[in-house]
Amino acid sequence: MSAYWAEFLTIAVAHLLAVASPGPDFAIVLRQSLNHGRRTAVWTSIGIGSGISLHVGYSLLGISLLLKSSATAFAVLQYAGAAYLAWLGVQALRSRPRTASGTAAPAAGGPPSDRAAFVTGFLTNALNPKATLFFLALFPVAVSADTPRLVQAGYGLWIILTTMGWFTLVSLLFTRPDIRGRFLRHGHWIDRALGVVFLGFAASLLFANLR
Repeated sequence: MSAYWAEFLTIAVAHLLAVASPGPDFAIVLRQSLNHGRRTAVWTSIGIGSGISLHVGYSLLGISLLLKSSATAFAVLQYAGAAYLAWLGVQALRSRPRTASGTAAPAAGGPPSDRAAFVTGFLTNALNPKATLFFLALFPVAVSADTPRLVQAGYGLWIILTTMGWFTLVSLLFTRPDIRGRFLRHGHWIDRALGVVFLGFAASLLFANLR
């Protein structure tokens, strides 16, 4: 049992450092918070946490070994992630100035539904190679092959819940009226800057494959 606690602490600390570092997940939650408010941002955060379940699943099933050993499989995942991040970047670059009241200029379709916000968060994490690399590097090293699958699933559940909790906290912070109000004064420029960030993430993935 003590061995499991040692594994858990290793995973928990590594995950804390990884989830707190800026990346596509943080950028999309920030964008949703500033553009659409708390409800959309929280549903996006739940989607991001749920996306972790995909990485946990293939780690438990041993598919992570295939991804780790197959350059082609991992390259396909990277290209898919780059394409999705590029799409998010283009959408953000098309952001329009706010009206005098601080809200965005009317756009076709209005704000995303809860389901759409969830799917956005899920896909952002599921196609995020940073998350993939975390599981490819962490689980084979930190978790013993003798650790029961149920215990490993417990590690995964912890990562899922703490990821949801962290990004929900980010959502609550950036949707506070005083903070969000300051950002919205120059909201479309911030949104466009986040678009450049998304495109930068996408480009870095493409260049990594071309080297």
